[in-house]
Amino acid sequence: MARFKFLKAVATGLVLYGAMASTSYAADIVGLITKTEGNPFFVKMREGAQAKAKELGLDLRTFAGKFDGDNDSQVAAIENLISAGAKGFAIVPSDSAAIVPTIKKARDAGLLVIDLDTPTEPMDAVDATFATDNFKAGELIGEWAKGTLGDKAKDAKIAFLDLATNQPSVDYLRDQGFMKGFGIDIKDPKKYGDEDDARICGHEMTGGAEDGGRTAMETLLQKCPDVNVMYTINEPAAAGGYQALKAAGKDDGSVLIVSIDGGCPGVKNVADGVIGATSQQYPLKMAAMAMEAIAKFSKTGEKPKPTEGQQFTDTGATLVTDKPVAGVKSIDSKEGAKLCWG
Repeated sequence: MARFKFLKAVATGLVLYGAMASTSYAADIVGLITKTEGNPFFVKMREGAQAKAKELGLDLRTFAGKFDGDNDSQVAAIENLISAGAKGFAIVPSDSAAIVPTIKKARDAGLLVIDLDTPTEPMDAVDATFATDNFKAGELIGEWAKGTLGDKAKDAKIAFLDLATNQPSVDYLRDQGFMKGFGIDIKDPKKYGDEDDARICGHEMTGGAEDGGRTAMETLLQKCPDVNVMYTINEPAAAGGYQALKAAGKDDGSVLIVSIDGGCPGVKNVADGVIGATSQQYPLKMAAMAMEAIAKFSKTGEKPKPTEGQQFTDTGATLVTDKPVAGVKSIDSKEGAKLCWG
């Protein structure tokens, strides 16, 4: 009987030790929440997070909205991570303001929250932001378009293919960056559509998708058949806008198309002469840096610091074009193809 009790105690001890060992070596849970699942930008972001999480021994949980603007799914994802005991997460907010209360809940629970690409409103609602300077990215393509048109820029007819009616920060920053670069007076710095410049044909929403880009450009062509510049929020929207131009017989180079993202399909469209110039950004780098920052925070409690002189960590943007303009730094599509994603 005594021997039985001894063996039982040993077995119990092994079970307890096994549980303790399992707890001791359990990987830290981290999260990545993107706007949507299939957009190549977010696919590359997820790849960067997965590779870095594997390297660092993190347990990565990924989530995405059902559509661009799906705040409810992002709220549910954050609540899931809080319940799971995550150390932190990176998020590309679908609604820069509406997500803030749930982010506060996560931070109050001790999670490190890093914003990627699309700044929250206010920006200090998160612990850190890793992003392209979206205003600068827009400014680069605006400067290029103005320089390409030369004296004709003063009589331009510009179609704006924007993102969404709620105008998340990435949307208005890119749009207004382009306006500044092109020489259009900006009114409310956090809202587009209030301009009084006669060169603007109008703003139409695309959802950041190719079909949305085509529909938006079809609408703008009705308003402004003599359009000669097409600004686009991203390259899928640009591809759709080009299809609308092609259907209208305006794919002859008479309309300058500019965009932002720098994905491989977009860079190929630069090489093929469809897109005149695009500002390339680096989603894999953003997500990998976020995983490193969360891992460091988990070990040391140290939070990431922004780029000097900025409120965020700038992950860079580069103009890609095969028709360079004096005074606007750029790389060609061959170099852009080496750095592209998707």
